[in-house]
Amino acid sequence: MNKSNIDLTRLIQDCPNFPKEGILFRDINPVFRNSYAMKYISNEFYHRLNKFPIDGVAGIESRGFVIAAALSLVFDRGIILIRKAGKLPGETIKQSYDIEYGNATMEIQKDAVKKGQNIVIADDLIATGGTAIAAAHLIKELGGKVVAFAFVIELAGLGGANKLRKMGYQVQSLVVYQQ
Repeated sequence: MNKSNIDLTRLIQDCPNFPKEGILFRDINPVFRNSYAMKYISNEFYHRLNKFPIDGVAGIESRGFVIAAALSLVFDRGIILIRKAGKLPGETIKQSYDIEYGNATMEIQKDAVKKGQNIVIADDLIATGGTAIAAAHLIKELGGKVVAFAFVIELAGLGGANKLRKMGYQVQSLVVYQQ
């Protein structure tokens, strides 16, 4: 496989009934193990996002950190970590949101984004959108502007990317699954 013929759908593995019965999990780990795929992802997002002013790339825990690292290299920008509550040292702000059975909380360090900075938020996958919306809220609370979201996989049937688009955000997804 070389850089010119990357088909991410051939690398992403379907894992039926994981993590529970009835769920079809899309495993991106084989993509991460392929250097050509990672170069393709970096280059493709660069071409899609280079029209935006970008001051930083925020990665959502944990696979989003991999995508954010790749983007930080092509855009020559630093990485901002958005993590689950209790995982970051120093002063943080938190945002809670609903998940399938309850709620979760994400946080960011208070000094991670400066007022007026333009931020791309990166993650491996967008499903229902709760985590992405919480991440955007954190960036905005610190005074930053979310200029775009970058997802390798979009699960269109779950509606998260469309929620973000309806909120006025630019959303870039490299692979879109309808189901």
